[in-house]
Amino acid sequence: MILTVTLNAALDDTYEVPDVRFGEMNRVAAVHRRPGGKGVNVARVLHGLGHEVTAAGLAGGVTGRQIEEGLASLGVPASFTRTSGEARRTVTVVGAEVTVFNEPGPTVTGEEWAAFLGDYGRLARDAAVVVLAGSLPPGVPPDAYAELARRAPGPVILDADGQALRLGLAGRPGVVKPNAEELTRAAGTRDRAVGIRSLRDAGAGAVVGSLGADGVLAATSEGVLRAALDRPESGNPTGAGDALVAGLAAGLASGLSWPDRLRNAVALAACAVRSPVAGEVDAAALPALLARVAVTREEDHAARGHE
Repeated sequence: MILTVTLNAALDDTYEVPDVRFGEMNRVAAVHRRPGGKGVNVARVLHGLGHEVTAAGLAGGVTGRQIEEGLASLGVPASFTRTSGEARRTVTVVGAEVTVFNEPGPTVTGEEWAAFLGDYGRLARDAAVVVLAGSLPPGVPPDAYAELARRAPGPVILDADGQALRLGLAGRPGVVKPNAEELTRAAGTRDRAVGIRSLRDAGAGAVVGSLGADGVLAATSEGVLRAALDRPESGNPTGAGDALVAGLAAGLASGLSWPDRLRNAVALAACAVRSPVAGEVDAAALPALLARVAVTREEDHAARGHE
C-alpha cells in the first residue's frame, strides 16, 4: 500500500474560461469540483491506475466532509484526522493561461497534531512507500515533514516548498521532488545541478527536479539522469507535478530501476497536462506517451553541449 499525506487538504474548484478577462465579467464554460491538495491528487492518480493507496491528512468542517465524501465517491480509500478549523478551498482558472488561488488553510491545534501523529503511525506501518506532499497549515510544526519521515518504517517521497522542504530534509527522505522554482528557493541558486547536489548533501537520498516542459533532472543512486518527452504537451499543468510524484511512488513500490521509474513518471505527468482537472489521467494514453520519453545520462547531455 502507498500512503499519501496531505496536511493541508483542499476542495478544488476548476473553472474553464476560454477567454478570461480579469476586471470584467466572465462566463464559465465548465466547472469541476474535486477533493485536492498535492497528496490527495497523488492518491487519485495512483488509484486511477489500479494501485493500492490510502489518502491521509488533516481535514475539518463542512469542506473537510466534502473532501472525504468526494474521495469516497471516487473509490479512493481515505483516513483523515478531523480538525475544528474549516479545510481550505482552491480555485483554478483555466484559459489561455492557468491562474490558481490557494487559501492558507485552518489553524491546527497541538491536540489535533498529536491525534494525527497517532493515526499516521498506525497507517504508516502497512505502507510500502509514504508520500508527504504540499503546504503546511498554520499551527503544524515547521519541521513536520522531518518528523513524519523519521517515523516512517519505509521509503519516503517529499514534495514540498520553502521552509517545509528545507527542514524536511533533516528526516532524510528517500526522494525529494522540487520543481524549478522550489529548487531555487531551497538551494539559494539558479544552477540546477548545484541545487540538486545541495539537497542531497542536506539529507535527500535522491532528488528529482521537475522542469516543466524540459522534463526532469534527477540525481539518483544510478547516476544523474534526464528524462523528457520529444515535444511538450499543451494543456493544464496544475496537476502534472502530482502525477509525476505518483509515478515515482509507483515505481519505488514496484522496485523499478531509476530509468524506468523516471520514464513512467514523465509520461504520467504529460498525461495529467492533457486533463483539465488535477489528479486525473487517461491511462489509455500512457503507452503512446511512454514511447516518446527519452532517458539519458547527464554525461551524454554534457557531451553534446546541453545544459
